[in-house]
Amino acid sequence: MALEEYKRKRRFEETPEPPPKVETKSGNRFVVQKHDATRLHYDFRLEMEGVLKSWAVPKGPSLDPADKRLAMQVEDHPVSYFDFEGNIPENNYGAGTVMVWDVGTWQPLSPVAVQGKYVPGTEAEAVAMLAKGDLKFRLHGKRLKGDFALVKMRGRRPGSKGNEWLMIKKHDEHVVEGFDAGDIDESVLSGRSLAEIAGDAGSAEWKSRPAARGKLKAPWLADAVAKLDQKKKQKLNAEGAEDTEESGKKRPDPPLSNIASDSAVAMTGSKIKGKKLPRTSRSSVPSALSALSAPAKRPMPATIHPMLAESVEEAFDGTEWLFEIKWDGYRAIAFIADGKARLVSRNQNDLTPRYPELKDLPRFVKAKTAILDGEVVALDADGKASFSLMQQRTGFRPGGRRAAANADVPVLYYAFDLLYLDGYDWRRVPLEDRKRKLASVLVAGDAVRYSDHYEEHGKALFEMARKKGLEGIVAKKRASFYEERRSREWLKIKIRHRLECVIGGFTEREGSRAHFGSLVLGLYDRRGRLIHVGQAGSGFDQQALDEIWKVLKKLETKKNPFFGEVEALRRVFWVKPELVAEIEFAEWTGGADGGGPKLRAPVFLGLRDDKDPKECVLEEWDLTDN
Repeated sequence: MALEEYKRKRRFEETPEPPPKVETKSGNRFVVQKHDATRLHYDFRLEMEGVLKSWAVPKGPSLDPADKRLAMQVEDHPVSYFDFEGNIPENNYGAGTVMVWDVGTWQPLSPVAVQGKYVPGTEAEAVAMLAKGDLKFRLHGKRLKGDFALVKMRGRRPGSKGNEWLMIKKHDEHVVEGFDAGDIDESVLSGRSLAEIAGDAGSAEWKSRPAARGKLKAPWLADAVAKLDQKKKQKLNAEGAEDTEESGKKRPDPPLSNIASDSAVAMTGSKIKGKKLPRTSRSSVPSALSALSAPAKRPMPATIHPMLAESVEEAFDGTEWLFEIKWDGYRAIAFIADGKARLVSRNQNDLTPRYPELKDLPRFVKAKTAILDGEVVALDADGKASFSLMQQRTGFRPGGRRAAANADVPVLYYAFDLLYLDGYDWRRVPLEDRKRKLASVLVAGDAVRYSDHYEEHGKALFEMARKKGLEGIVAKKRASFYEERRSREWLKIKIRHRLECVIGGFTEREGSRAHFGSLVLGLYDRRGRLIHVGQAGSGFDQQALDEIWKVLKKLETKKNPFFGEVEALRRVFWVKPELVAEIEFAEWTGGADGGGPKLRAPVFLGLRDDKDPKECVLEEWDLTDN
């Protein structure tokens, strides 16, 4: 198959999957990707003829020769798909979560046995065997090892597309009787489970973390927003005084919801994926849409796929937007019926057993049936959502490793949207009206809170979020309907932080990347000890990889420069701590095992030759004011 079929099935402006490209040289790698789409399955891919030849294996590959696994051949994938791990947005082909379940290299086996044993063959033999429908090969993976065969099924069932194969393990020293791929739910790249990739950091999709105002029991946020409101009123009073001088008349202060400057309406300087946002019009009146849209009487839907947002580089203002704070939690749709609550992740995983304290949600909703959209969060002592606490609650530690979940960390549900209420579907009602109705039926309590918004002034809210060390804000068009897909009607603006770190090592390379996998980073504490704070595995282009690698090799040493052991998913090679890297990161997190502070989502920006490594200090402000 050519990559035309791969290209035809995808909208690359909406999916994080790599674009089609046939490589001029073919390698000998293989990958197995666990794919939770319409049905859970495993995608087995062999690098061959410049592409990844691919089969969907419903039950997953097996190391037991007794298991003859059905394998449906699918379209070829580009080689760059090799290490793709993340989330394919809803309403796209293959929508769902993708995990890299196994990686390694493969060898074709000659169809002509030597003394009854299979011996390595050539790529030409592999191409011929594939065309014939009997491909024999040897795998050298982290989980799959030994000899296998892919055999095309000749019998055509009614309705068959002729793409059915069988994947069979050969008898050798790598046989494991009773092997079940479903027993292993951990990525070989990140160490995360499917659920963690679907609903946690590192995923390609965003998770809504709505803002709060007024009804929110978070003093730090209420005070901060109140100050912003006061500033807006002072500005209005000043504008009113100017008008008085010019016209001799004093106009009354307009409500905050009607405030907008020309620059706010135009939203100049804001970008979506590098493009400026279109100029908005003051003639866009949400109330006119509200008059035309009303909830429709329908049966309660059994499945909801959350609406997702596009990324924006800069904060902006605008009269037709509502702005919310991004809460660091897990996105969850709450179904309420018969006095019970059911929490479902965006990939349709049942979260209800994970959060037993949220079983009382129906008590706080004045309705018999309802569907809410919101976020499950863990709050710190100041009422701020803490990703570190969520890590402890779920047992997910920095670096992707698992630890025991801590049920003593309390969580609550912030509801920010209403989708269904007592027999009526609200998804085709403007957001502003949905939120107004949600506020009227929700009773704040220990298990649930209403997450409000801040109107028009996104720049001010973004600045407040930055000062408070939050992750960012979300902008939503007040007239937007609820679309079960990624949409530019909702936008997310993330806050990133920077600091300089010492490079104390690098991890072995894996996948298609050359030289090394990630840089192992550290900061000096007050006792002069180099403390491990994380690994940066992104932000490199090929030129940067080549240049850094030359320097790293010169500094390589057998001595660990860090204080204590360093946790990493791959083998670590040490270097003398003489290099300083500029790092961008999302926030500080604390290990659930007490392993010290770690950088969340660090990205390499460049080397710094103007700073002494000893100046890279783990100070108290690093952990609080970011």
